[in-house]
Amino acid sequence: MRRPPPPAPPNVTAPAPPPFDATAAHRLRTALGMRPEHVAYGMRASYGLPHVSPDLVLAWERSAASPDKAELSALAAVLWCSPGELTGRPRTLREHRLARGLAPEDVARATGLDLPLYLGMEESEEWRGTQRQSAALADLLELTLPDFVTVTGRDPKLAALLRDAVTARWQAYVRPVGKVVPLERRLLEDALLGLHEDYRARLVAVPGWGVPGDGPAVRGQGPGRGRTPGGDFLDRIVEHFWETVGRAAA
Repeated sequence: MRRPPPPAPPNVTAPAPPPFDATAAHRLRTALGMRPEHVAYGMRASYGLPHVSPDLVLAWERSAASPDKAELSALAAVLWCSPGELTGRPRTLREHRLARGLAPEDVARATGLDLPLYLGMEESEEWRGTQRQSAALADLLELTLPDFVTVTGRDPKLAALLRDAVTARWQAYVRPVGKVVPLERRLLEDALLGLHEDYRARLVAVPGWGVPGDGPAVRGQGPGRGRTPGGDFLDRIVEHFWETVGRAAA
């Protein structure tokens, strides 16, 4: 009797490579006076990566390819730097962890989470830790407040509140924004006022568009937000918010 064929292996999606700063890799290599051949040899001889060639090193530096986690760690060691110096600005929880050279177990242990639970948060990019666990996470990964808001998945909610704040009465949004971003109230008020004024200035600079509250097109309706004078500003509202917070705190 013939045995049934073994079940097909499940489709497994390869993990995305960590963020990589190609310019930094090239800069660090040339500062050390190393050629791509030297880097490739060091990664092969000292870190057991026989597939690394000078052409692959150049491909990384030209952004034609990105090193995986093992390759990034080895490349950093050969270039006498930390993995964080070779990564682009991390955005996700996983990217921040990789930039610090930490394993998932390290983060789970430091935050008091079960490893499967932490991995689920990392996979879904949705942090659900308690206030104490969040503080431990921020300390371990050395997160700035903007990074923490991004990593914990609050950027979309913050962006929606900020768009409403700059196109309406900003005073009504001090408390809702404060629930998303833990800032001192006076600093938050100054930042929202500054953001509101920046947006208003963009509108009044274009004849016929008026000021916030004058019509639906001003609020991103009508002809479409991307075609309004303030459309680009609204698209990058979170970035403008943090810049305004920095000015207000100075």
